[in-house]
Amino acid sequence: MFEVLMYLFESYIHTDVETMVEQDVLADELSQAGFHKQEILKALAWLERLADLQETDETPSWATSELNSFRIYTPDEMYKINAEGRGFLLFLEQIQVLNATTREIVIERLMELDPPEIELDDLKWVAMMVLFNVPGGESAYHQLEELIFEQQEGMVH
Repeated sequence: MFEVLMYLFESYIHTDVETMVEQDVLADELSQAGFHKQEILKALAWLERLADLQETDETPSWATSELNSFRIYTPDEMYKINAEGRGFLLFLEQIQVLNATTREIVIERLMELDPPEIELDDLKWVAMMVLFNVPGGESAYHQLEELIFEQQEGMVH
C-alpha cells in the first residue's frame, strides 16, 4: 500500500498537478501502472481518512499548544514506530515543524500502514503527506522538505 501512496504523492501532489481525478479513474490508472486492486483500495481509503482528519474544525482533546507536553506512546505504537522514528517526531515538534495536532495525525496515519514496523524514510514521507494536506501547513511542509532533502544530499557538519 505504501508504494501506491508514494506513487500518488510523487505523480500528483509533489509535482503540483492541479487536476482533480475521480477515484475510479485513478484506480484504473494505478492498475495499469501495475498495482494490485486490494493495495489501491487500501491506499485510497488511507488518503480519504487523511482528508477526513484534515477537515475537522474541532481541536481534538489530545491536542495541546503547551511546549512542555510529552507524548506517551502505546505499546503498539512503540512497536510500529521505533525509537529512531519517535525521536524524529520529537525533533520535528521541537523545531516546530509539527504541533500536537499534526503529530497525532502523522502517528494515526502511520498506524494504518501495513508494515508491522515503519522505516524512518517512510515516516518522513507520511509526515510530508500530512503537512501537505493541512490547511496553513505550507511553511511546515517546505521546512520538512528542505530538512529531508538537505540531509540526504549533503554532509552533516
